[in-house]
Amino acid sequence: MKTLFNKELIEKYDRPGPRYTSYPPATEFHTGVGKEDYKRKLLESNKKKRPLSIYVHIPFCESACWFCGCNVIISHRKDVSRKYLDYLYKEIDLISQYLDLSRPVVQLHWGGGTPNFLTNEEMRELYGKLSQTFQIDKEGEISIEIDPRYLSEGQLETIRDLGFNRISMGLQDLDEEVQRAINRIQPESLMKEVMKRLRELNFKSINIDLIYGLPYQTPEKFKRTIEKTIELNPDRVAVYNFAYVPWLKPLQRKIDPNTLPPPEDKLKILEMTIELFQKAGYLYIGMDHFAKAEDELSIAQQNGTLWRNFQGYTTKKGVDLIGIGATSISMLEDAYFQNYKTIREYYLALDNMDLPTMRGYILNEEDLIRREVIMDLMCNFRCEFDKIENTFGISFEDHFEAELSKLKEMEEDGLLEIKDRSIRVSPMGRLLIRNIAMVFDQYLPQKKELRFSRTI
Repeated sequence: MKTLFNKELIEKYDRPGPRYTSYPPATEFHTGVGKEDYKRKLLESNKKKRPLSIYVHIPFCESACWFCGCNVIISHRKDVSRKYLDYLYKEIDLISQYLDLSRPVVQLHWGGGTPNFLTNEEMRELYGKLSQTFQIDKEGEISIEIDPRYLSEGQLETIRDLGFNRISMGLQDLDEEVQRAINRIQPESLMKEVMKRLRELNFKSINIDLIYGLPYQTPEKFKRTIEKTIELNPDRVAVYNFAYVPWLKPLQRKIDPNTLPPPEDKLKILEMTIELFQKAGYLYIGMDHFAKAEDELSIAQQNGTLWRNFQGYTTKKGVDLIGIGATSISMLEDAYFQNYKTIREYYLALDNMDLPTMRGYILNEEDLIRREVIMDLMCNFRCEFDKIENTFGISFEDHFEAELSKLKEMEEDGLLEIKDRSIRVSPMGRLLIRNIAMVFDQYLPQKKELRFSRTI
């Protein structure tokens, strides 16, 4: 089913809102939940023996991309990674005291920053430490983010030899003027060369990230980037909306706001992006993501089993995510925990032989119910009342009487349909899925100010 673009409805509903990589969102995390809670919840998680997903955060980058909103450390000194790895191993050893290590790891992801900031030897060492500690399923999803500009000799071969079968890399925009304005020069020839090698090495899935709304972008320019991206033939594409927030991300002050495309151009770019990728055979998964019809994301969505975590969409529902490294987030069945964001605080906690947990959140029963509804809508564009009732022992219509009433206007606008005891998001409603999900968020009405990106 193709996603439809409706300018009037997008303008009507466009407002700040959570991206729902979790529910409740990370804005609800607080320091009242900490390391002792994490230890207790890790031990509790062993009783159900859910499979594990492991995320490792490598914060270093060799150069600064001025659009970036990630937690990164810019360094030209390669030796900074040595100390960081030693502390990662300390954290792994501490976590392993509380986890049943026989639980299979069905998903492993290295993100950043730039994981290929590490040398080939350091990559082998880190992977070795993980595989010695945990039971990594070689047939699972083993993925890594790379910066193609800084690949060292034989690095892609090392990554593949270790067992990584999925890879993701940023492209952003191929126009040279745009690249100069964001301090990221990345020639088309380099992308072609890297993609060719990735195919030769038989990576199972390749993802490319693009960003629209960057300085000097126009619909005409970005169309060329999309066409070139389609020629590269990735399995998945993420097209993110650039959020210009220099008060939150000081690096963005290097971007002249007068060079950013006006809102009407951004809408044109969005409409064109959806049209071109769907025409090329990609399905709109939602929340900026596209995937080929035969990709696991597309299949999971069609089967109603897609889920979200802090890395975005995932086919692995029902796993416990263990975040390792500065700023990383763990997601257990009914709790979230985040590590310290600064290296100094992260190191200090581990020097004290303690888990570097900065804050967290324990979900109550109501959170669990609403999370299931929101994730079903966000990921699968539908919510079946019977499924929620059977899982939680509630009457959906009674429990969500106020929410169903609020959805009536959206139903009249053609964003969704409520019938046969289900909510079905229409092709027009898919782009506004965050707005639909927000109706079920019990924390939003309490907020005086919504410090989120805009929904479109």
